[in-house]
Amino acid sequence: QVRLVESGGGLVQAGGSLRLSCAASGSISSINAMGWFRQAPGKEREFVATISRGGGITYYTDSVKGRFTISRDNAKNMLYLQMNSLEPEDTALYRCAARQGATSSRFREYGYWGQGTQVTVSS
Repeated sequence: QVRLVESGGGLVQAGGSLRLSCAASGSISSINAMGWFRQAPGKEREFVATISRGGGITYYTDSVKGRFTISRDNAKNMLYLQMNSLEPEDTALYRCAARQGATSSRFREYGYWGQGTQVTVSS
């Protein structure tokens, strides 16, 4: 079993920055790709970014390219999401996810999920 715990969310003004963190514990050796997803009230869960086990492969949804950066520190069992130039449209519950397979933007392919951290961007 894998446990994921997010932190770092909060309230920020448009144009500001936040860094989300996700701490992984448990059967870490079974984890390959990790990702960030978000869900705003009344909307579908949305893919944000994914990263390979070694960190060399990353993918982003178009709306965050150039503003968000996903990274991981396997020695510390941590996943990060640096978010810059935040926009009100980025307001959502951000959740960390992990899977045994390769990078994917499909949330159904992730077997492990954190509870999420709320990000609110005011205009």
